[in-house]
Amino acid sequence: MIYMFLAEGFEEVEALAPLDLMRRAGLSVVTVGIGGKQITGAHGITVLSDLADTDYADQNPDMIFLPGGMPGTLNLAASQTVLNAIRQADANGRYIAAICAAPSILGDLGLLKGKQATCYPGFEDRLRGAIPSEKTVVLDGSILTAKGMGVATDMGLTIVELLCGKEKADALRHAVIAD
Repeated sequence: MIYMFLAEGFEEVEALAPLDLMRRAGLSVVTVGIGGKQITGAHGITVLSDLADTDYADQNPDMIFLPGGMPGTLNLAASQTVLNAIRQADANGRYIAAICAAPSILGDLGLLKGKQATCYPGFEDRLRGAIPSEKTVVLDGSILTAKGMGVATDMGLTIVELLCGKEKADALRHAVIAD
């Protein structure tokens, strides 16, 4: 199971584009709203999460996904539910994906030490211990990071490739981008 945490002020495209691609690929993704099920993004788009954070209980998810945006990233970082889920996923060697400003949360938790990572320009100093990369999407071990909204589709397709294989990701890429 993949859990995508949404907090007030999240960047809508960074959440919804990867979510759409993962579900098209047949992956089980549950959105978790911090503070309730109804969450409004940074640009006024309100979504209804599958679960409220008080109902989150999975101790061994396949992946944790953190969209960026402001103040969404700050609200994710302030949630003990999110921090505990990240720590649990890390302890179990599960994937943790973060885009835009959200990789800063992983840096603050010390999870990026010695790993290549990327983020939204200007947040590099928050990637504590990381080896900053200029790539738009970076996978190092079980940590997947991406620069921002403009590469949300690439990040979603990278997740599909990780969890479903290259053939499935290539077919989905062709279906949605028609390349």
